[in-house]
Amino acid sequence: MFIFITIFGFFAIFFLLRTLRLQNLRHCNCEICHAYITSSWRNDFDNLCDWYSHLLRRSPTLTIQVHVLNNVITANPDNVEHVLKTRFDNYPKGKQFSDILGDLLGRGIFNSDGDTWRFQRKLSSLELGSVSVRIFAHDIIKNEIEMRLVPLLNSFGDHGLDLDLQDAFRRFSFDTISKLSFGFDPVCLRLPLTSSELVDAFDMASTLSAHRALAPSPLFWKIKRFLNIGSEKKLKQSIDVINRLVGDLIKQRRKKGSGMNNNDLISRFMAVVGDDDEYLRDIVVNFLLAGRDTVAAGLTGFFWLLNRHPEVENRIREELERVMGPGLDPVTASFNQMQEMNYLHSTVYESMRLLPPVQFDSKFALNNDILADGTFVESGARVTYHPYAMGRMDRVWGPDCEEFRPERWLDSAGKFRPENPVKYPVFQAGPRVCVGKDMAIMEMKSVAVTIIRRFEIRVVGSNPISRAPRFAPGLTATVSGGLPIRVRERRG
Repeated sequence: MFIFITIFGFFAIFFLLRTLRLQNLRHCNCEICHAYITSSWRNDFDNLCDWYSHLLRRSPTLTIQVHVLNNVITANPDNVEHVLKTRFDNYPKGKQFSDILGDLLGRGIFNSDGDTWRFQRKLSSLELGSVSVRIFAHDIIKNEIEMRLVPLLNSFGDHGLDLDLQDAFRRFSFDTISKLSFGFDPVCLRLPLTSSELVDAFDMASTLSAHRALAPSPLFWKIKRFLNIGSEKKLKQSIDVINRLVGDLIKQRRKKGSGMNNNDLISRFMAVVGDDDEYLRDIVVNFLLAGRDTVAAGLTGFFWLLNRHPEVENRIREELERVMGPGLDPVTASFNQMQEMNYLHSTVYESMRLLPPVQFDSKFALNNDILADGTFVESGARVTYHPYAMGRMDRVWGPDCEEFRPERWLDSAGKFRPENPVKYPVFQAGPRVCVGKDMAIMEMKSVAVTIIRRFEIRVVGSNPISRAPRFAPGLTATVSGGLPIRVRERRG
């Protein structure tokens, strides 16, 4: 076995170097590629996304190319429209992307194309758009807030302890998406806070999957996967845990029975998919990952910004008192009340303009193409649109683009005014626009209402000069080191 591995390793390295040479990756020494390969960009920027924003801002077309990654990166709304709408069929997720995330996401909606994607999207749209599921989701969120989030904040406030708000939001959103998806309560947010095998496995798997995308060639991580060493060994172990635990949950749900009369999503998918448990696993894992990480990242960014802009928080509080009445109770708003909260709605959108939960997204070109700005894209190239960078482009959002200003989303009557999705692709655009957008916004607003109405929170050790947190590698925007806060209950 040792001899086999040694021989394989020799040939793997030979073919890796040959592939790199054929792709001219080793010979590109342009300024951008040199900085990427040597990581010299770290001398001036805390985050890769901030370096990309800097480069895109300097580009006349708001588009750059990282040749060593065969990647075109753009912050140009015209290019976003071209990729996500005009030439949608030429820019699928692609085999390269599905290879990177396939071990974790399988054939789920966020990692599939063609008929598989269309089937899941149609069913997801019908279910998430139904009145019964929306009421079910609102009740789950309300219960999680009243029975767990509020007691948690009270407990840490009473004892004067620092709380990692990002961790609390991840626990909160995992509880809610698990109950919505499985009808299963993992009790992640219940005191005393404990670790969860499934959550830990999700965290490790998503982080290590994201690392695959940063490699100059997929051969780097594919060799490690074949040899079952290093990060790929850890990734396999994490995915094995996910498969075992999710598989157990599916079996338990089958024993209880399924059908369209049950509101949890897995019951409804079971009624259509049938006995294919592996397919069900893929569908549910995609919902769990998206439903937890994106909402938690959005809420973390929201309160990171709010901490720096108390005037915005005060104006939201005034709106809450106008809509819900004065005082600290009730701590949760009804669905109809939230519809009246235009300024809060605008603040949520503005926070995600500057700190989107998913900082970038990529597609792969099936055929040679020319983007709207004239950039040539060869077949097989990766094309990345970058919502994080777009929020910082004055040619997209005006000279005040780096200011946190919710008013930009309000019309003259104070009503929320949406922007064109290709200018604000936080929820994508075109046929792949996020099916869970409205539910995610409802969850974010529900949490924001409770915390702003009942509590005062202040970020501990925040750098008032920094325009963005330092992010950890991952599929979503995760603040490195968390978001430690001090919390106290407001006086009525």
